Amino acid sequence: METPYPKPISPTQTRIGWIGIGVMGAAMASHLLSAGYSLIIYARSPSKASSLLSQGAHLAHSPHQLARQSDVVFTMVGNPQDVNQIVLQPNGILSTLNPGAVIVDHTSSSPSLARQIYASAREKGCWSVDAPVSGGDIGAREGKLAILAGGERPVVEWLTPLLDLMGRVTYMGEAGCGQNCKIGNQIMVGANLIGLSEGFVFAEKAGLELSKYMEAIRGGGAGSMAMELFGRRMIERDFKPGAFVEYLVKDLGMGVDVVKEEEDERVLVLPGAALCKQLFSSMVANGDGKLGIQGLITVVERINGK
Repeated sequence: METPYPKPISPTQTRIGWIGIGVMGAAMASHLLSAGYSLIIYARSPSKASSLLSQGAHLAHSPHQLARQSDVVFTMVGNPQDVNQIVLQPNGILSTLNPGAVIVDHTSSSPSLARQIYASAREKGCWSVDAPVSGGDIGAREGKLAILAGGERPVVEWLTPLLDLMGRVTYMGEAGCGQNCKIGNQIMVGANLIGLSEGFVFAEKAGLELSKYMEAIRGGGAGSMAMELFGRRMIERDFKPGAFVEYLVKDLGMGVDVVKEEEDERVLVLPGAALCKQLFSSMVANGDGKLGIQGLITVVERINGK
């Protein structure tokens, strides 16, 4: 049984492949299994797949084996280089993907790479959607991610039964627009985290009890989703990653260093994003790149001699 685009998606017939089962990917994939879909997964470290396998997923030995058996292939990996390797290189997804099949890339990646994947997929009679997400590990576990989709609108709409299981999808435009939206999102997230970190450091220095401080201001103009996701973690010194520092540095770089996009001659001056990238980069230099992005507060504390 198979349901390539545009045949309607069905839990009993649509074959789904998933590549990337880290903090976010595993939680997202589990929602598909819970809804009754058949799922085949590929993991570079198969030991990490035990939880999904116990829920009924099957393990593929390579990306091209997975692609051959899938109508929809989701990818949620670390960076654009990983996406390029898994999708476009020999023995990658596109080498065996069947006509009508759809690639959905949830990785925060490069807009130009998203356009390249789309063009390559169409040459094979396939489709691709760039659909990075926002909401961190909590949003992934609760199925409340913001999904930012670029590609063909009818294909995104066709995917809705699957995407709705993971969060709320917004169609942003042609291929690459989902990734551009995510870069803008990360610029705003970074700025929010600077404000959150500095506010907590100031409040503590002023002698305020941090939990009371956050409760007092969260309903006013200072309240934000960043505060709801990361405020309590900062106070409790919980720096476990829902989103890795090193990945945010990568995302901010795609905004600050837009001049590297060869086909785009626009150079944007983004002083706040540049400062934000510098602060997070200092965490990577200190060996903290695998911490959660709420760990930014430690940078502000070090600057202030704590």
